[in-house]
Amino acid sequence: MKTTPAEAVKQIKSDHHVFIHSAAAVPRCLVDAMTARHKELRNVSIYQIHTEGEAPYANEALQESFKLKTFFVGANMRNAVQKGSGSYIPIFLSEVSSLFKKGVIPIDVALITVSKPDKHGYCSLGTSVDISLAATKCAKTVIAQINDQMPRTHGDGLIHISEIDIQVECSEALPELNYPELTQENKEIGKHIAELIEDGSTLQMGIGAIPNAVLSYLGNHKDLGIHSEMFSDGVLPLIEAGVINGANKKKHPGMIVASFVVGSKKLYDFIDDNPMVQMLDFEYVNNTSVIQKNPKVVAINSAIEIDVTGQVCADSIGNKIFSGVGGQMDFIRGASLSEGGKPIIALTSTTKNGDSKIVPFLKQGAGVVTTRAHVHYVVTEYGVANLYGKTIEERIQLLINIAHPKHRANLLEQSKLVLA
Repeated sequence: MKTTPAEAVKQIKSDHHVFIHSAAAVPRCLVDAMTARHKELRNVSIYQIHTEGEAPYANEALQESFKLKTFFVGANMRNAVQKGSGSYIPIFLSEVSSLFKKGVIPIDVALITVSKPDKHGYCSLGTSVDISLAATKCAKTVIAQINDQMPRTHGDGLIHISEIDIQVECSEALPELNYPELTQENKEIGKHIAELIEDGSTLQMGIGAIPNAVLSYLGNHKDLGIHSEMFSDGVLPLIEAGVINGANKKKHPGMIVASFVVGSKKLYDFIDDNPMVQMLDFEYVNNTSVIQKNPKVVAINSAIEIDVTGQVCADSIGNKIFSGVGGQMDFIRGASLSEGGKPIIALTSTTKNGDSKIVPFLKQGAGVVTTRAHVHYVVTEYGVANLYGKTIEERIQLLINIAHPKHRANLLEQSKLVLA
């Protein structure tokens, strides 16, 4: 059935569980129409991971109508979650789809964006398959915004038009990201990590300054592959140069495997109807047993702070949730089990305020995303610390060596308390 956004979202009732399509695939017309009905709705649970752009339903003034429950906290969710008008669900990304499939979290309505149907009637989830495929398959009612600007991608995200209960045609440009200039610290970290990456490696990395810095130093590498929960524009020059070709991958050789993408229009045009790019469910992409089958997996992940024993906090600042567990542990473990794999935690040595990110003890209330037993490489602009097989005493010295010089003496003194 085709209708307008306002009519379509009348399917949403009070106490319903509603899923919103991820990242760059947010169905903006449907979200705005749903939010406009806030006076008619009460206690609607909104489930999602990261979304780009505004999230009007997360407004504190609307919390009686909408209860935000997110598996990852992005910038547009952070204020709501930290103030208590939204909630965070800690979970590995590899396990989220099973919550829907097992009925742990039933979905009443899925709001998704799809590409125009092809001549066989198949639409595509486009830029985001991630957990969105499972939510769509499990939802009682699927409302799709058919967007002629959504790329058609290969992989798991094909949905026949007959599986869509309500269709709304709404053309809108996908959100694009602006990339800030790399700092000197970012560049130094990028150089250190690039030196750890061997020819024939399979890469996992997120989005942001450090991943872009790493990619900028890989121009002389050969036969790199991508198996990552997401990728962005930074890989495009390396694909064009033939550096990234997936030649050595055991799983999906020659293919780029991901669950979602977010970036520029150039990136969206690149993935459109491109059989080299396979967009697959997190349940598969982030599965440790799948990741480890590729050789030389290099997993590059970030941290908010790390203590001198190697415990990594990546989701909170003290007790304030900042992001989420995400796929860090999925890939850190997968890389460590890969033949020749290298799990890497990368971070600048200090915060914007000049405080050390390498600390004697994590802040009170901080969450440990990656345990000290899982950590191998830690990289700052001051070098590389390989903690694998090292004692607590050895780890302390190695991490102090890559801390900012102005903090090293104090860290050495404070670390005596760790060993007391």
